Formats: sequence, C-alpha cells, structure tokens
Amino acid sequence: MLWIGSGHNQELATPHQRRTAARAALIGILGVSTLVWQPNSVQGAGDLSRQTPVDVTVELGTATGDLKFSPSTIEIETGKLYKLILKNPSPNRHYFSAPLLGSRVFTRKVQVMGKEPGKDAIAEIYGNITRIEVAPGTTSEWWLVPIATGNVHFQCDSGKDGAKNADKGMVGQIVIK
Repeated sequence: MLWIGSGHNQELATPHQRRTAARAALIGILGVSTLVWQPNSVQGAGDLSRQTPVDVTVELGTATGDLKFSPSTIEIETGKLYKLILKNPSPNRHYFSAPLLGSRVFTRKVQVMGKEPGKDAIAEIYGNITRIEVAPGTTSEWWLVPIATGNVHFQCDSGKDGAKNADKGMVGQIVIK
C-alpha cells in the first residue's frame, strides 16, 4: 500500500499507518457515494421552495362601502409559507398598511392581480413591504414566511378629506405564533 502526500509516493511503514489509511479511504468512498446517491424524492422539511402556500384571504372594505377588514384578526405560524390574499370588493381604494410586519416576515414576493379572475399577475414586487394599495375590484397576493413571533397591527391609511379609514375602525391584527 502506498501513502500519497506532498506529491510523493511513500510506502507506509507501520500496520497502524496502513489501517488509518484504509479507514480514511473507506470513509472517503462512503462519503462520496452518499453525496452522489440522493433520490429526487428526498427533501428537507424546511424547503420553502417546495411548500404549498397556506391561503389567508382578507377583504378590504365591502361592496357596500363599509370600512372594515374581514377578518380583522389573522393567526399565522413561523416557518410556513403563506399567501396573504388581499381582496378589495369596495368601490374605493384601500391600503393594507403593516409597518412592523416587514421585520417579522421574509417576503417571497407580492403579486398584483388584474380585475379578471384567473389571469396572470400584472406585476410582482420584491423586498421589504410595509404597505400595499389595492384598487377597487382587484386583488394582491403577499407571499410571506413569518420568521419572528409577536402581534402586528395593520390598518387602512386611505380615506376621504384627509381622514384615515383606520380612524373609522378599519384596523386589524396579525398574531404570529
């Protein structure tokens, strides 16, 4: 048996050196075979690219013009992929404003959807999101993964004559467990 090191071939002098070299070779072969043989079906539980998002729908206002979020309380868990669907059935523009949410979630993307259901997104936004404006009759999707627990307040910052809809009760809370 030969010991290969420093660019020289040297004969192993002792039985201990030969056993150590044999173990190292066996471990190397097993390590390489483990790296090479990985069935496609094996995935880590934390692989968010493979998770199906949990849909959570929030309506911003109502078709009759009521100023409210429905539901006004949302519960989500860290480590899961969510698609927060923001629907505006109202005749007015509304904001989903949650300034602290961006520091507690990883935003995968925000998709702005058109007025026709089933159509592709007309825009995608990436990065730290704190406020989304949703036009009347449209939907936006916020794909996010909560990374920190806590309660986060959300509200609608829009309104007529300088008054915020939040002042009229259009507020809510996200509970991150």
